[in-house]
Amino acid sequence: MQQSATTSIYAAILDMDQGELEAFRTRLRRRYGRDELVAELRDCAARLGASPTMREFAEDPDATIHPQTVVDHFGSWNAAKRAAGLMPRRRATRDELIGALRGLGEELGRRPTTRDIEAARGRVPSRGVYAKAFGSMREALRIAGFEAPSRDERLARSIDHGAEFLLRTGRLPSFRDWERIRGDRDEVMTAWQLYRTFERLGGAWSAFQFSVDERARELSPALVAA
Repeated sequence: MQQSATTSIYAAILDMDQGELEAFRTRLRRRYGRDELVAELRDCAARLGASPTMREFAEDPDATIHPQTVVDHFGSWNAAKRAAGLMPRRRATRDELIGALRGLGEELGRRPTTRDIEAARGRVPSRGVYAKAFGSMREALRIAGFEAPSRDERLARSIDHGAEFLLRTGRLPSFRDWERIRGDRDEVMTAWQLYRTFERLGGAWSAFQFSVDERARELSPALVAA
């Protein structure tokens, strides 16, 4: 771009050769491969815990590529994020939410757990987003084609899980210990879900422990009461 003494910088910019500009942009794009750009976006999302905006990406001190370079390569910021498996920061459609769940399931080779979903923040919306859109995480998983056990099934599995713990350790599971005992098994109820299930019986946790003890005796008739 050449500028005469009587031409303003702004006018010279507007008059720049479009062919030369596009050739320059092409050379910039060649500096970075698609995989490298996708990796930068995913790494930024992991650091933020959310799908990054252009500004957040530009302000990320660990990002080594300018967001405009990403846009030049993919055509738009949202197209780049889709290529990276990240969700746009607008409100996702129900189809997009279900697609994200299915994609995570294919990646894991199994039904995603709540812990999987939280670990994939940025690529997959939070559990709260799914609960708001579908009424519950279980319903979203069901629509996505994953096994979503009913409340009765989850309760039965919780009692079995508690019984297995009793037979293995010789003690009944406590409320305080339950989340550690439960791990990331979404098919097993949380401690508070169990509490609410049994609270009508009074002494909610002891009622659950009674069910666990009975189930353990069914599995091992030789079990002696503590």
